[in-house]
Amino acid sequence: EVQLVESGGGLVQAGGSLRLSCAASGFTFDDYAIGWFRQAPGKEREGVSCINSGTGSTYYQDSVRGRFTITSDNAKNTVYLQMNNMKPEDTAVYYCAAIKGGSSWFGLCTRRFSPDYWGQGTQVTVSS
Repeated sequence: EVQLVESGGGLVQAGGSLRLSCAASGFTFDDYAIGWFRQAPGKEREGVSCINSGTGSTYYQDSVRGRFTITSDNAKNTVYLQMNNMKPEDTAVYYCAAIKGGSSWFGLCTRRFSPDYWGQGTQVTVSS
């Protein structure tokens, strides 16, 4: 059974930090691109950051570049999103997603390709 389980969400003040984790199971991790998406109330789900877990290539949405860092621990089948200098506009439900084919990392985040799997989401709230 394929599972993507997110953790690490919560409430943080503006300027603070959180680290999200996405633990994957049920598929060959190295063969997939993994991404973080977010959806705020009344808005569409958007790609935040994605990684080719095989090569380490990464993509960042402009609004988070320089503040967020995505990393992959292939030994633990886990992808992390370190979020620093957070802003109220980062408030959203954050989802982890995976697509077969590490080279699909860019298309995954830009929504050109649809993920094969989604996690259940974790709430992130940034207070001003």
